Amino acid sequence: MNLSGLPAFLDRLAARSAALTGWRRYGLAVLLGAGAALALPPFHILPLLWVAFPVLLWQIEGCATRRQAFALGWCFGLGFFVAGLYWIANALTVDTARFWWLMPLAAVGLPALLAFFTALVVLAVHLLRLRGLALVLGFALFWLIAEYLRGHILTGFPWNLLGYAWAPSGAMLQLAALTGIYGLSFVTVLAACLPAARSRGAMAAAVALLVLVWGGGAVRLAGAPAADDPAMRVEGVVLRLVQATIPQYEKWAGLNPREHLIRHLELSARPAPGPRPTHVLWPETAVPYLLSEDIQARAVVGRVAPDGGAVLTGAVRVERPAGELPRYWNSLHAVGPGGLIQATYDKAHLVPFGEYVPMRDIFGFLPAVATSLDFQRGPGPRSIQVPGLPPVSPLICYEAIFPGAVADPDDRPGWLLNVTNDGWYGFSTGPFQHFQIARLRAIEEGLPLVRVANTGISGVVDSYGRVTARLGLEETGFLDVALPTALPPTPYARWGDAPLAGLVLLLAGLLAVRLRVGRNIRLRKTFD
Repeated sequence: MNLSGLPAFLDRLAARSAALTGWRRYGLAVLLGAGAALALPPFHILPLLWVAFPVLLWQIEGCATRRQAFALGWCFGLGFFVAGLYWIANALTVDTARFWWLMPLAAVGLPALLAFFTALVVLAVHLLRLRGLALVLGFALFWLIAEYLRGHILTGFPWNLLGYAWAPSGAMLQLAALTGIYGLSFVTVLAACLPAARSRGAMAAAVALLVLVWGGGAVRLAGAPAADDPAMRVEGVVLRLVQATIPQYEKWAGLNPREHLIRHLELSARPAPGPRPTHVLWPETAVPYLLSEDIQARAVVGRVAPDGGAVLTGAVRVERPAGELPRYWNSLHAVGPGGLIQATYDKAHLVPFGEYVPMRDIFGFLPAVATSLDFQRGPGPRSIQVPGLPPVSPLICYEAIFPGAVADPDDRPGWLLNVTNDGWYGFSTGPFQHFQIARLRAIEEGLPLVRVANTGISGVVDSYGRVTARLGLEETGFLDVALPTALPPTPYARWGDAPLAGLVLLLAGLLAVRLRVGRNIRLRKTFD
């Protein structure tokens, strides 16, 4: 087939896609959604986006009613979110006897709820009767709005935004420094939808858009110092990242807490192959003791704190007000030599049904998976001071997935520290996705990100998003690494999503004009 015959071929494919009805229409939509999810980490089968979205748009043209359009979008979303988020159900296998009945809710129930966002996208373009390039632009615009709402409504869950599909290309990711991940998602969906217009001009526009984004990113990286350039390192700082790889069922069952601590201590105390570490980093809830009140446990941790440095470790913190029930936080402590707590950060963005039960009056019968008690919320992103280090903004677990909410804009840190325990999800796609999602925060903010995970993936990402060191999933060991330097605040760090909101308003205005012109033309034809 030569290129001159491509539009005709696409016309035939579009007609067949639009003509599908019943279970064939909706079954294909589920498969298309699942295929789109395979473009995301860790698979990155990007060409599937140029199948999934054009065919979906052609199917929209075949919907005769609102109900059909809503169902079509919901089915696409169901396939997308089931394939992309199946791993969440793995957390329940840690205590299957207790949580087996929640597995269908995690594996299918949550995706079914999230699919309402894609259902509303498809319904919106159907109601506006968009066709051709207007359909392409309108769908990409509504998809952007839906992703943004998904990232903010009911505490938000901005996981697997489509911009993360470009993780293999550092050049493509650089757009996030300007627009954030939402802007990169918009470009991705727009480029993937353009072939649905079934013209060589639209396909050329898709290629040109991607080349423009890639070229801008390539120029930015070409002007950056090499990742191993001494100028890209904070002088006098060597971090030891400890990955003990303790299976979650052992942590859950409370088996050998002393042995778990010893494992972290032993890895922390091993001789350094190069310069001696100045600071030691442990993952989320690495210490199975309440360091905030256990003086002996703090003293033991302090033994591996380098002179003038500290051990930064995740731990549960407790306060026991007189006459009240104890209150608990998922926290990070900096423990210096002698067991002195130098700084503390309390997690602010808690996992619903993992660390607390939202609307307990209604959902009180549902236990939190990670704890039988609700954790308390911390004050939000803030920079803490640790001797010997630039100010750091800690991010515990999935706090790293929220664009624009990882650093205090009034007290900019010198780096981001993401401590997490992805052991809940086993060897699944979840930990790979989590690493790449956290990586984008470094590009957006122009700040290096250090990630320490219980079972992996641990590593270091510089301010351009380049991975300079990495320990794989379920790999036990440690990394002695330099801390990369920060860049001046990026446009996204300065202005956040405001420029993107301006773009949304501009495109919405263009669509409104297009719709009005189209309506006037139809009215003239009617009267003529």
